[in-house]
Amino acid sequence: MANMIDRRKAMGLVAGGMSAAAVHPAKAAKADASGRPPFLWGAATAGHQVEGNNVNADIWLLEQVKPTVFAEPSGDACNSLHRWREDIEIVKTLGLNCYRFSVEWCRIEPAKDQFSQAYLDHYTQMIDHCRERGLAPVVTFNHFTTPRWFAATGGWENPDAPDLFARYCDRVARAMAGGISHALTFNEPNLALGGRWASSPPSTAFMDKIAASVAAAAKASGSDRFSLLNAGDPEPMIPGVVAAHVKAREAIRAVRGDLPIGLSLAIPDNVAAGPDSAIERKRAHVYAPFFAVTDKDDFIGIQTYGRAYVGPKGDVDLPADAPRRPDGREWYPQAVGDVVRYAHKATGKPVLVTENGIDAADDKERTRFIPSAIASIEAARRDGIPVIGYIHWSLLDNFEWMSGYGPKYGLVSVDRTSFRRQVKPSAKLYGRIAQSGGTMHG
Repeated sequence: MANMIDRRKAMGLVAGGMSAAAVHPAKAAKADASGRPPFLWGAATAGHQVEGNNVNADIWLLEQVKPTVFAEPSGDACNSLHRWREDIEIVKTLGLNCYRFSVEWCRIEPAKDQFSQAYLDHYTQMIDHCRERGLAPVVTFNHFTTPRWFAATGGWENPDAPDLFARYCDRVARAMAGGISHALTFNEPNLALGGRWASSPPSTAFMDKIAASVAAAAKASGSDRFSLLNAGDPEPMIPGVVAAHVKAREAIRAVRGDLPIGLSLAIPDNVAAGPDSAIERKRAHVYAPFFAVTDKDDFIGIQTYGRAYVGPKGDVDLPADAPRRPDGREWYPQAVGDVVRYAHKATGKPVLVTENGIDAADDKERTRFIPSAIASIEAARRDGIPVIGYIHWSLLDNFEWMSGYGPKYGLVSVDRTSFRRQVKPSAKLYGRIAQSGGTMHG
């Protein structure tokens, strides 16, 4: 690989931004006969969940303190910090044309005002390598985790948060925007709001344990606060996140004006349960604040894992006659196609499925799931819904936050000791469907 300094010179990066030479990177995949960009068939990961030893992250600290709500610490995760080339090669070998991953703010700015050129170069190398292997890099600028110093100064409740995030996004964009295919400012920042509507909300004891954990993290940080989006009341944080998205979009666009930018939202396929359903109130609370600031976005990202039945006060239990999986959860792979339609109607934007998948220890379930999910998206496309791509969660069995390493969402299993990757049959099936353009459902 070329020396990074030489590469930046060749791309024409200058102090004021990025030159035209960097604005139009080589295509990761050829356009079709109509000249349209290729449909993105991809798999996703997130830095904290796969890299390992993300010690400057807010969530790393929450994993360590007592009490903790985490089933286990992330530790080495999948060791993707060192094995990222192997992961990219798996994506390529499967026949996909897209890899979604995140850059970690806490690695790039581990202490306030101290930016790591080494990690900027690290993630730039990942983007370059994707391009070399014919993969479109879809890059998430914030996938939940923030630096510990950020959480200890108020997180998204800090009035300076939007400017701090935009400054970080500017640094990232100057280093690597020329090679990015699509940029996501945030990964489902509405998730905690949606949790307020759950049919089985967290117990008081669980919320008390979270509060105690956050207090312990604050003490360990030498602060009187420790604020992060998925551990506490999200309501006072949302204005900061929304403002941060707008400022981050402006910062990234200032570096590369033609880079497609959006954010992803957690959206189940909401279904009205009865004539007095609160479905519209739920939509106004959980999605509308974010939809309102996507007016200048290029697309909307959706992350869908099933249906939610909305009763008069919130989500309710599944209907008795709903088809079930062995674990009791509903079997409805078509949810993602329904949400594609809803998100486009609500925003008027093209839709990128940034996450869709299934927690299944038995890979046969995933093998059944993938063709049906993709068929629902293809049906939406035939009806004229502009869908940019489908990115499956997850490439790897990885650290699933509070649940630890129990859930199995991966197309690829990972040995917890040797880190050996083993491609599952569902991954090979997905690759064949992708190579056929989504038309082979079985």
